[in-house]
Amino acid sequence: MTHEIRSIRSDEWRQVKELRLVALQDPVAHLAFLETYEDAVSKADGFWQDRAEGAALGATARQQFVAVGEDGVWAGSVTVLVEEGGVPDVFGVVPERSQGHVVGVFVRPEYRGSAAGVTRGLFEAALAWSWEAGLERVRLFVHEKNSRAEAFYRKAGFRPTGETTPMPGDTGELELEFEITRG
Repeated sequence: MTHEIRSIRSDEWRQVKELRLVALQDPVAHLAFLETYEDAVSKADGFWQDRAEGAALGATARQQFVAVGEDGVWAGSVTVLVEEGGVPDVFGVVPERSQGHVVGVFVRPEYRGSAAGVTRGLFEAALAWSWEAGLERVRLFVHEKNSRAEAFYRKAGFRPTGETTPMPGDTGELELEFEITRG
């Protein structure tokens, strides 16, 4: 099956919600996402509508990309947040220049692997959008025990920066920063 890789539309909030809830039920969701299924499922429709509108085609602060199959099923998604230079990021660190931050990476298990090409296609679209937006650097964080995700990020060209941040909740575990630069 082939997939169309594209930005979401603001009216697709129901699909955004459905895919996020599926992602939060993945066996490694506790390593990959800073949200639980219970928290997400309890959110009102307005939350999901705002989330989709803020990351839809034409938005400049963030962009969510999806892989849509010929059958209409959303196989996966990735979102790029724009972090402005001189403005504290989600961790309270002030980046020197504007950069992208990849979050919310999820591909349904049946579409994973290099043969499907879904994850690769999503990352290519996310990076193309980032470079077109004038960003010179895109980063992401991966849990120190999420070796499957780390292996893909390395294969996609991301390299460890040596920077880490503690996992929320004082667990003693770390998130490792990876980056890719334009060119």
